[in-house]
Amino acid sequence: MKKPLILVTNDDGITAPGIRALIEVVSALGEVVVVAPDKPQSAMGHAITVNNTLYLNRHSTADAVISEYSCSGTPVDCVKLAVNELLKRKPDLCVSGINHGSNASINVIYSGTMSAAVEAGIEGIPAIGFSLDDFSWNANFEPIKSYVKNIVEHTLKNGLPSGVVLNVNFPKCAQTEIKGVKICRQAQAQWIEKFDKRTSPMGKDYYWLTGEFVNQDSGQDTDIWALENHFVSVVPVQFDLTAHHALAQLNTWNLNQRKNEE
Repeated sequence: MKKPLILVTNDDGITAPGIRALIEVVSALGEVVVVAPDKPQSAMGHAITVNNTLYLNRHSTADAVISEYSCSGTPVDCVKLAVNELLKRKPDLCVSGINHGSNASINVIYSGTMSAAVEAGIEGIPAIGFSLDDFSWNANFEPIKSYVKNIVEHTLKNGLPSGVVLNVNFPKCAQTEIKGVKICRQAQAQWIEKFDKRTSPMGKDYYWLTGEFVNQDSGQDTDIWALENHFVSVVPVQFDLTAHHALAQLNTWNLNQRKNEE
């Protein structure tokens, strides 16, 4: 039987320690192709490149079984190019990360890591975004490798529901302190943004985005609660943005009334 074909990408760039850790884990589980940005692309969301050219560069690797490419575009560009140009067949799985920093709660909206996974899901590929709640470039990924392997194995075996990808976040702690895995919902939280206004030596104003993360959700079934209590959080994410619960209410508006009166 053919080994599963696994596409690996991220948003921190192809040289980031997080993606190197992810490659190490999944290379034991299937045939691996890496297509990742050639530079950091954090917080790019679902951006794609439409007004510039895209470049792919193949990298030499010590493991001849693994094919690696860097891409000049966004994480979503990486997935699109891999699926449409590089790969001879559709991947059995796409894994994105391991991100340096949490993508829990509202961060999923801004995350390049998760947008790459969502793009794979749109293509009909089971996909997982992995993130560690540690923004340091020297973050320690060793404590979470066994959990990554376990989640990948279960996904390859069982598949995912149609239209769903997984957002997996790990707490920053020793392996012995991780209490287990929780299937969670996304916490209701937001960033309270502030802009640090400064003036350049040329006298021109410029801004640095800063802010404070505020969690308004006290539920114990959320991804934020799980991370704060040393659990791995797994949130099923859908890319159908329809607010299905609002359809009935909007249908009471009778938006065709004016047309009928005319």
